[in-house]
Amino acid sequence: MTTHLKEVKPHTLPDFLHLNDLACETIGGKVLFATDDFFAPAENLLKKQRPVFHADLFTDYGKWRDGWETRRKRIPGYDWCIIQLGVPGTIYGFEVDTSYFAGNCAPQIAIQAACLKPEEMPALPPRGNRTGTAASDEEFRAVKEVKSDEWISLLPMSKIKSENLDTSHNYFSVTSKQKWTHLRLNIYPDGGIARLRVYGTMLRDWSLFGLNHLSDLVAMVNGGICVGFSDAQLGHPQNILGIGRAKSMKDGWETRRNLERPPVLKADDKGIILLPGSEWAVFRLGHSGVITHIEIDTSHFKGNFPDTFKLEACVLSAQGEKECIAQKWTLKQGPKWNVLLPVTKLKPHMRHFFDGIAIQKLDVFTHVRLTIAPDGGISRMHLWGFARALSHVSK
Repeated sequence: MTTHLKEVKPHTLPDFLHLNDLACETIGGKVLFATDDFFAPAENLLKKQRPVFHADLFTDYGKWRDGWETRRKRIPGYDWCIIQLGVPGTIYGFEVDTSYFAGNCAPQIAIQAACLKPEEMPALPPRGNRTGTAASDEEFRAVKEVKSDEWISLLPMSKIKSENLDTSHNYFSVTSKQKWTHLRLNIYPDGGIARLRVYGTMLRDWSLFGLNHLSDLVAMVNGGICVGFSDAQLGHPQNILGIGRAKSMKDGWETRRNLERPPVLKADDKGIILLPGSEWAVFRLGHSGVITHIEIDTSHFKGNFPDTFKLEACVLSAQGEKECIAQKWTLKQGPKWNVLLPVTKLKPHMRHFFDGIAIQKLDVFTHVRLTIAPDGGISRMHLWGFARALSHVSK
């Protein structure tokens, strides 16, 4: 079976870009096999940070590249690699970033996918440092068992383009709603790609958990996603749903400084800084549910943490969410937001915990809105609670 594909026009940014990158190395994405890694290893494809370029940097094998680049092929065939997604999920689109690969870009690619159980994937030799190497006969024999050339096509052979600047982004949308665990990226016949982003949502079988199972309803691994925000200049709010503790500020959500701040700051009688404006982000829960415990973590944000935060929740249908996204959450007749936690002071580099006693509304919700004032950064947000079905959905 081949799924349908639509190439997005260059001037149009696709809707799927707000979803999770299922293949990113920070959530466990791995390269299991690559036919060739001569100039630069395939692991670079899954890096979270944007690709960079160093004009005068060379290795023993040639020009240093921040991406995957194979040697110029002088034998029959083409190059390909196997990627294990960090978390299984449904894929809605691909971003193939070819920045700085002008002159060495792979001219065409294709992507296949499979949903495999752990025991179905053969044990492959550890990758290690692969620069300057090609796959061994042993590795080819091992990977042959999985028959990846027979996997389902998500992206048929398609042309991609590159430039010398960080502006080369090729987008492709996918209509398949199946669950996938592994990808095979084919490049024809050789060349380089800087990054592969695999945008989608994680799938969790909630039927396997009882009514009293406490879950982080907004966690990325449970299907939570960011569906809107006011500012993400220094770090995307999607980051705060990530796996484990943040490793640094770049692994969190950080906004620019409020340009309207007065020259001399003052505080009210509660110690809250009197500054105009705020920043916000809206998240869809992985499953509708009742939130009973909340954590807001400002770890690593020592001199740039928000002064306060507020957390609200609402019930919103899929169509209502679509309308809000289209209007960038500025609808006059938008969703009814219920306060879970009122305006609350924050401290730097600290985990803040709140239980059911502090939460003002213990009801079933589908979306939450985190507002920080006046600006700053958050490293993680956890919303523990119980998955529950909705009795009704507004909008």
